[in-house]
Order: sequence, then structure tokens, then C-alpha cells
Amino acid sequence: MTNEIDFDGVRIYAIPMRARFRGITVREGMLIEGPAGWGEFCPFADYDDIVAASWLATTIEQCTRGWPEPVRDRIPINCTVPAVGPERAHEIAANSGCRTAKVKVADHAESLPEDLARVEAVRDAIGHSGAIRVDANGVWDVDTAVLHIRQLDKAAGGLEYVEQPCWTVEELAAVRRKVDVRIAADESIRRADDPLRVAIAGAADVAVIKCTPLGGVRRSLEVAEAAGLPCVVSSALETSVGLAAQVALAGALPEMDFACGLGTLSLLDSDLVSGSESLRAVNGYLPIPRTPPTPDPSLLATYELTDPDQASWWRDRLSRVRAVHEHASLLTFNDGNVSPK
Repeated sequence: MTNEIDFDGVRIYAIPMRARFRGITVREGMLIEGPAGWGEFCPFADYDDIVAASWLATTIEQCTRGWPEPVRDRIPINCTVPAVGPERAHEIAANSGCRTAKVKVADHAESLPEDLARVEAVRDAIGHSGAIRVDANGVWDVDTAVLHIRQLDKAAGGLEYVEQPCWTVEELAAVRRKVDVRIAADESIRRADDPLRVAIAGAADVAVIKCTPLGGVRRSLEVAEAAGLPCVVSSALETSVGLAAQVALAGALPEMDFACGLGTLSLLDSDLVSGSESLRAVNGYLPIPRTPPTPDPSLLATYELTDPDQASWWRDRLSRVRAVHEHASLLTFNDGNVSPK
């Protein structure tokens, strides 16, 4: 059904962010329309074409097939606290309406004092009954992770879990043996050929599942089942168009033990969807969309990427990634053998 997708009519956006997040201050991406509605293609600039092809697969699923039926009407979410000062961190958590907060840590090599102050501020904001999780994006070595986790756990009055403290599965397993805090795997699952390896290695207590880079809702449900761990659905920093696929995944998961990391529209200056279709949380919850949301033409015009060189870069990238995706789609697996479709 990709021949029914309007690849020539893509809309490229650039939305400023309210704080630096994952090293960027402007979020860029593309909206693509198909027979089932709109999808979003927004892999980060440092991802190669092979990695980005999974992001395109999610876009194509959304705008041609839609999603499986949900098993719940709404999902709890965490607020996301970027690497900001303690006053701003307190404000974000206190005003979010969420009972769970995900706090970014390890923003730079000497960040521990800042991280501790940020976590303490968030604890003060959400109270002792709230849950705090931290995300290090895999930058620590084992010894650093153990030292920092113990101090952050103390500052938080108990952490719910630590997300991706180190990069490799072996490192995660080593950290998990040395601390009394749950370890969650993110990159180790979505970038792995075999997500079950994380569970077999005893490397994590929680699997963070991001549908956008995994290749769609249906593929993500397979990964979640293979991982064999409690799952948290988390955002890839999309607008409501792409975020809707993540929420659809959370709605379709058989079990939900933790709040989802899908309250990330608060990190952007604006959305591309208006009104009730915009996926902004109310009192710490998001409703499950049944169909992809429709972008607002006025917002598309306001946040259209105007730099011609950067727009050309995105179009060239899409063309390359489409070729990768179409090549992969020519192959199918039958009884363990690869054969042409």
C-alpha cells in the first residue's frame, strides 16, 4: 500500500523546544499522509538510514493500516524533567498532574551534584507517594553507575527504576547485581537483534518499549512479548501525530505495570495537532486514540521548516530510507528461510 502514500506531499516541520533535550533545541521531522491518515517520520539526525528505516515502517503502518484494538481507554503517564535547574524541575513536576516523574541525569561528566539537586526538587514537588525514575541514556561505566545510582536513590527517597545506566547488556547485568534499584533497558532492547537476550542475561527488570524506532505497534507488541519483562512505553519525542502510535501501543499491551513515558509534548513549544486530538495529558492520563490525529493546517504553516538546505536534506534522507525499507520488504521469512515476496 506504499504506492497510496503521498510521499511528494510531505510536510517538514521544525518546532523549538522548551529546554535542551537529547542534545537538541529544535525538533524536526516529516508528516506523511496515506489512506488511513497521517504518520510521522522523525528519526534523530545521528541515526543512519538502516536505523531510520524502522522509523519509516512505523509511519507506513500508521498511515496505511492503523493499529490493533486497545484493551484500555486511557493510560497513566509520567512527566519528563529534562536536565534543568532544581527550581525549574520542581515547577515542571508540580504542575504536571502526574504521580510519576522521569528525570534526566548524566547530562555531562560532572553532573552528579546537579542531578542530585534535580531529583530532590522533584521529590519535594510530587511528595513521598509519587514515583521517581531516572534516565542516564547509557553514558556511565559500571562503577560510575553503581556509585551514582546509590546516591540518586538516597536523594529520591527511593527510585522506581534507573533507565539504561550503561550501554551494553553485560554492563547492565553487572550493575543490576550490585544495586537494589530496578534496572530498565531502553537502547539495549530497541537496538538489539534479539530483545530476549536482555531478559536471559538478567540485565534488566523493566523493558522500555518505543514503538516509533521498533517498526510499528504490531512489531512492538512482538518485542514486548519476546522480552518477557514488565514494559514501559516511552516517547521518541514526536508531535501528537507520531505520539499517537506510541499511545496506541500502550493501549494494546496486555498488561501495564508502570506509568508510560508519553507526556513529552510538554518539551515542545507547540504541537502540530490542535483541540481534543492533541495528546496532552489531563490529570496524569492520556486517552487512547482510535485513529491517527489530523494535523492543523495553520500549525503546519507556522512550524514549516523554511531552511531550503535542511528541507532538501530531509527529502534526500526520506528517499534513501525508502529504498532501504523497500529492499527489506522484498524479503520474507518462511520456516526460517529467506525468500523473495
